[in-house]
Amino acid sequence: QVQLVESGGGLVQAGNSLRLACAASGRTFSNYVMAWFRQAPGKEREFVAVINWSGDSKYYLDSVKGRFTISRDNAKNTVYLQMNTLKPEDTAVYYCAGSRAADLTTRLSDFNSWGQGTQVTVSS
Repeated sequence: QVQLVESGGGLVQAGNSLRLACAASGRTFSNYVMAWFRQAPGKEREFVAVINWSGDSKYYLDSVKGRFTISRDNAKNTVYLQMNTLKPEDTAVYYCAGSRAADLTTRLSDFNSWGQGTQVTVSS
């Protein structure tokens, strides 16, 4: 497993942007499919975005397509989530997760490495 630490959360007004970062420890980061999930109060954790090991394949939750961009820098052991045009419904704790799956996956159960989460709050 890799150890994951998220950063970059905060309080922003609707329409503004935030960039989340997830730093991973361990030499095998480049072997991992990486993803972002989020969990709003009283709701289940949901998939947001996923990226393959090389960064050339990505998949997004429909409601964030065109607004969020996932990327990774394997040299820095870091995965990012650029969030633009934020909406109040994007308010949640955002979690970085890693999976040894062979292909892109959105299933929470496929991810065995998790960060502690970072709070994103979008005010209207």
